[in-house]
Formats: sequence, structure tokens, C-alpha cells
Amino acid sequence: MSTVVIVGTQWGDEGKGKIVDFLTEKADVVARYQGGNNAGHTVVIKNEKYILHLIPSGVLHKNKKCIIGNGVVIDPAALIEEMDGLKKRGININKNLLISKNANVIMPYHIALDKGNENKKGNKKIGTTGRGIGPSYTDKIARFGIRMMDLLSPEVFKEKLKTNLSAANFLLENLYKTAPLSEKEIYKQYMKYAERLAPYIADTDLIINKEITSGKKLLFEGAQGTLLDIDHGTYPFVTSSNTIAGGACTGLGVGPTKIKKVLGVVKAYTTRVGEGPFPTELKDSLGEALRQKGGEFGATTGRPRRCGWLDILILKHAIRINGLTGLAITKLDILDGFDKLKICVGYKYKGKRYTEFPKEIDVLNNCTPVYETVEGWKESTLGIKDFNRLPANAKKYIRTIEKMLDIKVHIISTGQKRDEIIVLKEQF
Repeated sequence: MSTVVIVGTQWGDEGKGKIVDFLTEKADVVARYQGGNNAGHTVVIKNEKYILHLIPSGVLHKNKKCIIGNGVVIDPAALIEEMDGLKKRGININKNLLISKNANVIMPYHIALDKGNENKKGNKKIGTTGRGIGPSYTDKIARFGIRMMDLLSPEVFKEKLKTNLSAANFLLENLYKTAPLSEKEIYKQYMKYAERLAPYIADTDLIINKEITSGKKLLFEGAQGTLLDIDHGTYPFVTSSNTIAGGACTGLGVGPTKIKKVLGVVKAYTTRVGEGPFPTELKDSLGEALRQKGGEFGATTGRPRRCGWLDILILKHAIRINGLTGLAITKLDILDGFDKLKICVGYKYKGKRYTEFPKEIDVLNNCTPVYETVEGWKESTLGIKDFNRLPANAKKYIRTIEKMLDIKVHIISTGQKRDEIIVLKEQF
């Protein structure tokens, strides 16, 4: 039995897609456990870029079982568009893709409510992607969500749609002052989706546990990052699901005793999309240089990412919350050419120094980061595959991170391409 959870340790966009794609070569099953099409995983293979929003990155490999778990919320239109886009590029999708019967469905009224709610907040918006993720999870927790298996029972679906749309239209008309949605049109469209997706809908929790029992190698893929977790992130500037490693258990139907390793993906610096606190953010030309050199624009929305120095406090938090067994550092090559690099080792706020990540938003919004400065390197690390060939100061940077966090780095990504990677410890 070999199960590995891949989790982001920052605010998402850490490069999980590439790490999952690389590790998939030795895996039998890749399963996505939370989030929706608000996530975007970018993988580059032979100079060709693939951006995946719902389907696990393992789909880019032949003969790998790809599973969308019950913890994911699914927009059928977005899923079908992604499937068709992959097929056009020669990626085969048939029995290798499975979708949980229990996964909740994103409906048109979820998207309308998401946008209406965000617009109404004005300057207090949280930076949602407007794709209906939050409202879909709200319905799930309120126990009147529509699940994938409901699409296979037209009468059940119709009854749930009628009830839910009545309440949604009331809000759309009276609170958000927008036009109501048509029950007839939604039903007709979603029955078409049902026909298309029916062959893929399955009891995925049973399948996953059978694969574990039979000794297969499984990779569990999260979306976003630890600091966007609904419980352990920078609330309320978070996503609507549990992005941490524990989310793999609830989002796939797997017991915690069956998880063997948890690999945390860390960008060599820090980025964030949307609103919310970001203590090490660089709002100057240096931050802009990182953004441009690193191509820091959202894979899903295209929004520019906010950039800053590496933050040890949020990584210590991520290690603790996820129970990490190792780190994968990405985008090391983007730091090539910097004379000096800074690593945040604490915060100062109202005369107090913090060495652990604080929960209070006021502290995070108004604190002053405490930095240690380390020497940068001029040589290129792009495409290096042997740790010993890295510039001396690049190696020091890695070892400094390990020492500060008391955890080993297992993988280093030195470029966008699949093979631009250094493996210090195998995961399978």
C-alpha cells in the first residue's frame, strides 16, 4: 500500500500540477479531493502547455485511473469543455476517468449568486472567481445540494431543481436585483450533461479503497493551498473547502490510517491571488520583477498574482496542519540573478514579535515582517537535474529552508517542463 497526498503550503499556485504530473509516472491512480474549477493546474510537456481545472493531472499519462472525488464541486459544462479540449489535443478520456456519485453539482444559480454577492460587497469583496464554488458548498452543508447521482434520476433532479431555484430566484430578484433563471432551460441543459457524463459516474470511494487494498500506488491531489483552507487559512479570505491533507480523507472516503506520505509543495518565494493579508508582499519594482519573470498570472482567471518573499511562519503552519513528510520546492529558477534574497522569520505587531503564524487578520494585515537576508546567485538553475550542479548559494538557500523548518526537501523544480526537476527522495 502506497498513498501520497500532494498539498499546497501557501496560498495556492505553488506548482502542484507539475509535481503531480511528474509523480503520476509511478502512480496507478490519481484522485482530486476538493475544490472546483476555480483551481488551475499548469503542466508543460514537450513545450506544450496544459491547464487543468477539474480533471486530475494524471490524465496526461496513459493507463492511469483518474478520479474526481466527492469533495469536489463540479460544473458539468466546465468539465465537459475540459474533456473535449483534451480530446482535441489527443488525450484519451474513457474508462480512465471516474466521477464520484456524491460530488455536488454547481448550478447556474450558484454562479449568479456568487457574482451577485461579490458585487454587493463592494470594497469588502474577498476576491472570489465567481464560478459558483462557495454557493455550491453552502448548499452542500445546508443539505439541499444536488449531487452527480441526482443527474441520473430525472424526477429527483427536477424536484430538487424546482425547490432550490425558487429560493435562488427570490434572492436574485429581490436582493441582487438581477433577472431570474429559467427552470425549464436549466433542466433541459442539465439532462444533456447527464447523458454525456453518465458513463463516468461511479462509487469512487469503493474503487479507491479497493485499489489501496490491492497494493496499488495512489496519488491524492489537492487544489489551492493551506492558507486558503476554510478552517486553517486566512479566514474569511479563503476558499470554501478543506484544502489541507485531511481533506483527502473526507473528500475521497479514505481513512487517515491509509495515508502514508504528505508532500507539501512550496514556491521558492510567495504569491497570492485576490484579496486578503500577505505579510511579505512586495509592492515595488522587485515584486513586479518576480511577477513578470515567474509568469505570475492566474491559470484560471488570468489575474496578476501578488508576489513576495518566502515566509517561514506560514510554512511552519502548513507543516503542522498537514503533517508533512517532505517538501517539493518549485520555481527555484525564477530567483536566478538576484543579489540578495530575504526569508521572513517572524512578524512584529504592536511591540510583540511572532514566531508562529497568528490567526488574527488585524495582525496579519498590519504586522511588519522580520527578515533574514541570504546571498543570491547569478548562475542559471534552469533545467538542472542534479542537486550537486546547482550554484553554491542556491544549495545554501535550500539547506537554509530545511534547517529553519526542520524538514527535508525531497523534490526541486528548476523549470516548467516535466523533466526539469531534481529528485532527492522518491515518493513511491
